[in-house]
Amino acid sequence: MTFMDTAGYYDPIQYPLLFPYGSYGWSINSLDTNGRTIPCRAFYAYLFQIRLHVISIILLAGRLFQQFIVDNFVKIEANKLRWLRDHQDTIRAELYQGLQDCLDAGELNPVNAGKKTILPSSFVGSPRDMNQRYQDAMALVQHYGKPDLFVTMTCNPTWREIVEELLPGQTPQDRPDLITRIFHAKFEEFKSDVVDKSALGKVVAYVYVVEFQKSGLPHVHMLLILDENDKPRSPEEYDKIVRAEIPDRDEEPRLYDVVLKHMIHKPCGAGRRNSSCMENGVCKRKFPKSFSASTIQGDNSYPIYRRRGDRPAVPLHENSTTYVDNKWVVPYNSWLLLKYDCHINVEICSSIKCVKYLYKYVHKGVDRVSMEVRTGSENNEIQQFVDARWVCAPEALWRIYQFTLTRMCPSVERLQLHLQNRQQIRFNTNQSIEDILQMPQNSRTMLTEFFKMNVSDPEARKYLYIEFPQHYRWLTSSKNMEKKEE
Repeated sequence: MTFMDTAGYYDPIQYPLLFPYGSYGWSINSLDTNGRTIPCRAFYAYLFQIRLHVISIILLAGRLFQQFIVDNFVKIEANKLRWLRDHQDTIRAELYQGLQDCLDAGELNPVNAGKKTILPSSFVGSPRDMNQRYQDAMALVQHYGKPDLFVTMTCNPTWREIVEELLPGQTPQDRPDLITRIFHAKFEEFKSDVVDKSALGKVVAYVYVVEFQKSGLPHVHMLLILDENDKPRSPEEYDKIVRAEIPDRDEEPRLYDVVLKHMIHKPCGAGRRNSSCMENGVCKRKFPKSFSASTIQGDNSYPIYRRRGDRPAVPLHENSTTYVDNKWVVPYNSWLLLKYDCHINVEICSSIKCVKYLYKYVHKGVDRVSMEVRTGSENNEIQQFVDARWVCAPEALWRIYQFTLTRMCPSVERLQLHLQNRQQIRFNTNQSIEDILQMPQNSRTMLTEFFKMNVSDPEARKYLYIEFPQHYRWLTSSKNMEKKEE
C-alpha cells in the first residue's frame, strides 16, 4: 500500500511556494552517499538548519514555515504509528495466566488473545509512557522524600539571541526554529546552574518535563529534591530562596524592570472575566493574593509568601494605565530571574499534600483540543492518541531535533509485581499458545527470580524487593538475576 506522505513528490505538490523548482523531498527510498536509508526525521532536521551565505526560502516563509514544520512532524509520527499499527503481532502482550486460560478453553491461535491495538510505552508521549514516568517519579519520593522546590521556566521570545538572528521583517513567531534551539541552550545552562552548581541548594534528585503553551512558547516544569542540609524548613529560609514582592526601583532598578516584565500575573477578576486564567468567574491561579507582613508556613502545598502592603501600586510599564502591587507578583528567585531574563516561577513545596498533584501535573501528557464519543468494542489506543492531538511548531521542532522532553535523575529500575502466573509476556502470533507457554523465559520475571535468589543465596535474604536493584542486576536477555560486584 502506498502512502502519499512517504513519497518524495509530496513536499513540492503540497508546498509549491517553498519548492518552486519541484525539488524532490524525503521518501522511504531516500539514501545517503553511503547507500544507507535516510530517516524522515534526519532529513528534515538537516533541511531546517541555518547556513551562512545561503538564503533559505523555507526560513522566510513565516506562518507557512510553521505549517510545513508541523506537517512534517505529523508525517514522522504517522510513520512510527503506522509501523506500530502494522506490527501489532510483534508487540502483542497478554497475561501468562490469560494464555493458559485460552489453552484450557481450546483456543490455539494467539491472534485471538491480547489487546487489539496497543500503543506501547516505548512511544514517547503516549499515555503508557507518561504513566510509567509518573510511577518512576513517585519512586524517587519514596526513596528521597518529597520535592522541595517546584520551578517553571518559560521561553522569552525577545531574548537578544533570538532577536539578533531574525531576518529582515521577521518577528520571533516567524522563527520557531530559533525559539526552540535557543530555549534548549538556555535551559541546559539553567539546569547546570541549578543541578551542577547548586544555585538553589545541593540537588540529590530531580524530574523535569518540557511542555508547550498554546502560543507555542516552550516551558519546563522541574521538581527538585534537595540534600538534607539544604532543605528549606522555615519561613526565614524560604525568604532566602523565593521573593513575591516588587523590588524598590531605586535600590534594584534592573530587578524592578524584570519583575514587572515577566513576573506579574496580569490583573483579572470581576472586571476582566475574559482573561485566560478565569474559570467559573474565579482566577484559577487564585490571584490577587492577600497581603502578608511576613512569610507563613501555610497549610496547603505552598507557603503564604511575604507580600507587604506598605507601598503604593506601580504602573505595569511605562505609560500604562494598569497599576499593580505585591498581590499580583508570581514568586521568583532574584538571581535566576536576573540572569535568564524570562518567566521563572520558583515555589517552595512545603507540604506532602502537593507531591502527587505536582508529579501528575508534570506528567499529564500531550495537549488535546476536543473529544469524540464513539461506538464499538474495539480498543484502539493508537487512534485514541491521534484523535484531537494538538501540536505547535516549536514542539514539532523540539522532537525533530531530538531534544529531551523529560528526564529523571537518578534513574529508576522498574520492578515487576504480579500474582502467580499473572505476569505479562510478549509473543508473536505465528507461535502456538502451547509453544509460548513452554518457553522457560516466559515463566521468569524479576519477582520470580527474586524468590529464587532468596532460596539459593543467603545474602539475598537481607534485602527487601525494593532494595534488590541496589545489590543485584536484572539481565533482560536471559531473564536472570546477577549479583553486583561490591
